[in-house]
Amino acid sequence: MSKIKDKWNDGDPYEYFMGRWSSLMSIVFLKWLNMPSNLNWLDVGCGTGALSEAIEKNCNPKHLASIDPSESFIEKVKHRISITGEFKVGSVENVPFKKESFEVIVSGLALNFFPDLEKALSELKRVSKPNGVIAAYVWDYSGRMDFLRHFWDAAYQIDPKSIEHDEGLRFPICNSENLISAFKNADIIEIESAQLDIDTIFKDFDDFWNPFLGLQGPAPSYLASLNNELQKDLKNKIKERLQFESDGSIKLVGRAIAIRGKCK
Repeated sequence: MSKIKDKWNDGDPYEYFMGRWSSLMSIVFLKWLNMPSNLNWLDVGCGTGALSEAIEKNCNPKHLASIDPSESFIEKVKHRISITGEFKVGSVENVPFKKESFEVIVSGLALNFFPDLEKALSELKRVSKPNGVIAAYVWDYSGRMDFLRHFWDAAYQIDPKSIEHDEGLRFPICNSENLISAFKNADIIEIESAQLDIDTIFKDFDDFWNPFLGLQGPAPSYLASLNNELQKDLKNKIKERLQFESDGSIKLVGRAIAIRGKCK
């Protein structure tokens, strides 16, 4: 399978497509993590700041730092967070902070996009204080991230080559066993994993479909590559698969797989 480069750098379409669900999941994740107040936090691959904002509002951090390779996303975070923090354009393979700087290091919905997860976890351990917590969560692309599964399962019906773009197959790290193995291989201890669910509710089919038109991420990028006829076919196939509530809304499950552990 050829290497596919996803577009994840434009804040507004991202918010419409995935950001609204990221915000809901970040709160569920932090409740599961259950960290005390007054700690130094680092949000790695922070995107437009859903998790950083949730940390600020729910965890009473002593200090909050956020990094992401997208300058556009970092600008969004700066306007989203009211406390004084550090918001840097940076790579997870070369985290721009000194060693032993943070008690809690988190990453929301980003591990599967890290080019070298082994090196990334090594860097996170470097900037973690002794006994610091490293935690993350990723979408359950192959299982109960329902609205994406409906998209890709319908896409496969009209174009078997779409399988090359399907996150459920492209990102094997989005699996509890594989996440645990990666953390164990990084010599992270006291590892726990959990499935976290939210409701993804769309007010009607347009609310479901229109975010796929924003060119952000694998599914919208794949959709844009199709001609008009195939786009219409895919839209109809998806509509046939969905179950609508009596008011025309669509209620689906959005599941993430979470993991946490400690540095020695």
